[in-house]
Amino acid sequence: MKPNWQGPVLTRRQQLAGMTGGLVMGALPSVAWAAGSDVPLRDLAAQKGILFGTAISAGRGSPINDPAYAAVVTRECATLVPENEMKVYVVGNDPRHLNFAPADRIAGFARDHRMKLRGHTLLWNYEKYISPALAEQVRTTGAETWLRAYIAQVAGHFGDQIYSWDVVNETINPKTGQIRGTVFDQALGFDIFKIAYDAAREHAPYAQRVYNDYMSWEVGNEAHRAGVLRLLERFRKENVPVDALGIQSHLGNDGSHSRIQQAEWRRFLDAVTAMGYRLLITEFDINDREMPRDVAQRDAKTAAVARDYLDMMFSYPQLDQFLCWGLWDKHSWLNGFAPRGDGLPQRPLPYDDALKPKPLRAAIADALRAAPVRKGIA
Repeated sequence: MKPNWQGPVLTRRQQLAGMTGGLVMGALPSVAWAAGSDVPLRDLAAQKGILFGTAISAGRGSPINDPAYAAVVTRECATLVPENEMKVYVVGNDPRHLNFAPADRIAGFARDHRMKLRGHTLLWNYEKYISPALAEQVRTTGAETWLRAYIAQVAGHFGDQIYSWDVVNETINPKTGQIRGTVFDQALGFDIFKIAYDAAREHAPYAQRVYNDYMSWEVGNEAHRAGVLRLLERFRKENVPVDALGIQSHLGNDGSHSRIQQAEWRRFLDAVTAMGYRLLITEFDINDREMPRDVAQRDAKTAAVARDYLDMMFSYPQLDQFLCWGLWDKHSWLNGFAPRGDGLPQRPLPYDDALKPKPLRAAIADALRAAPVRKGIA
């Protein structure tokens, strides 16, 4: 049966059960939810035809290994995506033997808790993440032969459990707006994208096929946005089977976004949706590196940025999925990737280090409550 990736994951009966605390969580510990967070985000989203979820890992900081975090994730989320465990540097780190074990743990967790699962990613066309050993194997095997075989193995391994694949990830150079030069496109040019999406359609025929990238509404993203738009236009012109644009939504840094910037972002979204693409928020968090030291000020500013951004994004009926890049500040990737100059940890996610909901969580909930219902969703 064809999975319904456009609609909410829960039936109406399951939604009502979740609102009254009836979601099955096994032996997970009880969590004291703050006032105003009594309705799970998954249910607020489902009421509007939106699928809400998060990225998780299989290792340190994973809900698989932490019952308290598992209670938050299973309560709040209807869908999951592996943070790194399906990327080629994990699955294909040893080109001779694909390693599915870490991703299988996440797939099992999703299945056990009746949650949907996104796939991320089949082709990360970014030279930084293609190891010399892998590049050599691609050259030896041939880029098309290697990629078709790899997608067949990976997509085939997970089968219909995955309802949406990031088929191609981050292929646009943000500084130039041009396609990155990798062992794949150096060998085959634009045809590499036709091959990737064609193979995904063949081996995951019922999954949504997504192009995923991190262009944003802030100053400095102009070339990146223009490059992504050109890529999407060429996909349509050459009949590449791409269904949606995944907008990562790693927002930051100081939280200020002028009306001019917001207008430019809306023009970008209008152009994307006019071509018939659906939209997803795939990796939401807010980088507070440049925000004030004071926690209350930071949290207030982060919440305000989130509300402005989500109100705009949810105004598009084409957007029916929203995933955070984690729910717990303690294990956010930003603390290693973009540490604050004052040494304080970042606070980019809905739950703080003690797993208590923050103003950001409230802002997300309020934006979902205010969002229009997606047409055609029961």
